[in-house]
Amino acid sequence: MKKIVTLTMNPAIDKSSSVAHVLAERKLYCTPPRFEPGGGGVNVSRAIKKLGGESMLLYPAGGLTGARLQELLKEEGVVHRPFSIEGMIRESLVILEESTGQQYRFGMPGPELQEKEWEQFLQELSAMEPSPDYLAAGGSLPPGVPAGFYAQAARVAKDRGARVIIDASGEALEQALREGVYLIKPNVREFRELVGEDIKEESQIKAEAKKMVKSGRCEVVVISLGAAGALMVSEDIAEHILPPTVPIVSKVGAGDSMVAGIVLSLARGKPLRESILFGVAAGAAAVMTPGTELCRREDAERLFQNMVSGS
Repeated sequence: MKKIVTLTMNPAIDKSSSVAHVLAERKLYCTPPRFEPGGGGVNVSRAIKKLGGESMLLYPAGGLTGARLQELLKEEGVVHRPFSIEGMIRESLVILEESTGQQYRFGMPGPELQEKEWEQFLQELSAMEPSPDYLAAGGSLPPGVPAGFYAQAARVAKDRGARVIIDASGEALEQALREGVYLIKPNVREFRELVGEDIKEESQIKAEAKKMVKSGRCEVVVISLGAAGALMVSEDIAEHILPPTVPIVSKVGAGDSMVAGIVLSLARGKPLRESILFGVAAGAAAVMTPGTELCRREDAERLFQNMVSGS
């Protein structure tokens, strides 16, 4: 299998719990919390591991939460390379209201990184041996890291022959596209913001994605549609991929699981469309699990086989 490297600049420890009712001005007694590694590329590497693959995770780690994050990743068997920073890694909180099934997600800001701290990631990508075949970078950028960071990382990775996959939004994604990448995976809202148009119909979204591919900014656009599946657009394909019907327990990590399924399948040498199908299956598998658990291999593989047999 080809080498996958994932990159996360704003990792977190995700704390998840539940409570009977969410009420203002009341002391709420929650169930015992669950702690898991979190953040874009962190979850992609975790999901790749759960799906039976391997990757190398690059991420900053600082403070007590940074040390705890390293312990959690080690417990899961994720191959990881932390880079020391002065600031403390953030925590995020997910609370399930048991009476309604609604989920409340609270994301905290990350630590401010100094220039020398974020530049070490570019240096590592430039010097890494063997060089990566795929770089999957995503998630928010913490204070101090410039919006063009993913574009810089893409340039370094491409110079070394890697295909670059970006799962980000806003200015960070726009600048990465100016550099040119292999694949992007925005959701519908992020894609609308990206193209600056009030597009609603599927045909309009496909047309805008096709323009993006033809412009050379990326080779593949995968737009996640939540319960409606995903739109896949490349030079040769424009297809709405319907997801399997599954019980929804938690939507946390579905997008990261989708990216993990796509990049893992590509690294295994599978065709693009098959890889997107496996990514959609992994994303669907993730919503079947509680809290921030991500996908389970047996669910993803079963759903994928059902999708293939039905397509």
